[in-house]
Amino acid sequence: MARRAKILLVGTLAAILPCGAATSQTAPSSVLNNQIQLGDVFSQQTLNVVEVSDQTVGATTATGNDFTAGANRYDADVRSYQEVNGAVSADTRVNVTGHSGDVVSLSTTATGNSGFANGYGATMTGVYTQATTAGASVTGHSHVEAPDGSAGEISSQTQAAGNAQTVGLDYASTGARIGQNNAATVTTDGGGVYGYVSGTASFGATTAANDVTLSGANGSAARVIVDQNNVAGLTQAAQFTAFGNVQNALTTATAAGNNINASNQGHLLDVDARQSNTAYVRAQADSNAYQYGSGSAVASGVGNSIVAGDIGGELLIDTTQYNDQGGIEAVASFTGAEGYDASANASAVGNSVMGYACSDCEGRMSANNSQISNADVGAQSLVTVTGSGRSAHGVSNAMGNSATYYVSRPSGQ
Repeated sequence: MARRAKILLVGTLAAILPCGAATSQTAPSSVLNNQIQLGDVFSQQTLNVVEVSDQTVGATTATGNDFTAGANRYDADVRSYQEVNGAVSADTRVNVTGHSGDVVSLSTTATGNSGFANGYGATMTGVYTQATTAGASVTGHSHVEAPDGSAGEISSQTQAAGNAQTVGLDYASTGARIGQNNAATVTTDGGGVYGYVSGTASFGATTAANDVTLSGANGSAARVIVDQNNVAGLTQAAQFTAFGNVQNALTTATAAGNNINASNQGHLLDVDARQSNTAYVRAQADSNAYQYGSGSAVASGVGNSIVAGDIGGELLIDTTQYNDQGGIEAVASFTGAEGYDASANASAVGNSVMGYACSDCEGRMSANNSQISNADVGAQSLVTVTGSGRSAHGVSNAMGNSATYYVSRPSGQ
């Protein structure tokens, strides 16, 4: 059974500012969270559809440990430890013999450790630690079987993450240390077969061994130290589709060993990050269509990835990325018989970092970066048109290390 903890701290303005006193004079609340999952956690769902006029919707979620802390106009100090030792799996199956509706929406999500900390009008400090052991596994699986079935619009998303920590700020500030260590095999396996889709069919698989997301708005500020380590044997995202007749087909697969995405709209974003990946990271997107308007397959694999940006203030970014042993591979393939536009795009990167600052006054950024990639990095794209088509477009990009930084000011300023 999954372990879940939710804590919400709410204070009134009078409680925070007694007799005009500053917020800092009020002692913050203390939150201690400890979660260890030893057994397996699994969620399964099967939808058997014959004829549906409106929509088919399915959501399947499995989480080893789940923790949520919120501070609403009341300062808080949070300490959280989460550990998963068993298997976590989410499985969605859909069988269609007729029409599955104008809209088909499927979501499959498997997460080993999930943490969410949110501050509104408060200062929130925290230490967040997440770990998955070598005996653990995290698997997201989704498959649609409708070789003689039809649908209007389709969106099917399959996701898996070993460790996922999110920090949200609104009129708030945070100082946080986040540590993530993943030794579990983390994979997504998505599949879809349809006879006829009159609109857009979007099938996507996304995998991250370790993931940190920070989002700040309305003058927020953040200083975070992140340590991510992925020592698993395999981190993989795979998505396969086949259509008899489809108007627009988009098949995507994205896999990352370690991922950080931090954005802030406020005074300061300070990111100090250390990432190490030794796993084999593979992303594969494969799509086939007999008749198509447009068909594309996109695969993206990265060992270590950081995107950090501040809009309206200052960005400080200090990063070290190390990719070794396993290797990074991305494979994208599209095959069509008769149609218009066919494409395949494959991208593989050992280490990637991007920093940006944008301000309507003076944007400022300070960056310090170290990247070492000591593993093979390969990308392959394949486009095959067996009959007639209007265009065929392929992109294949492999890179050991990539670093991009830019500062911009709105036009007219």
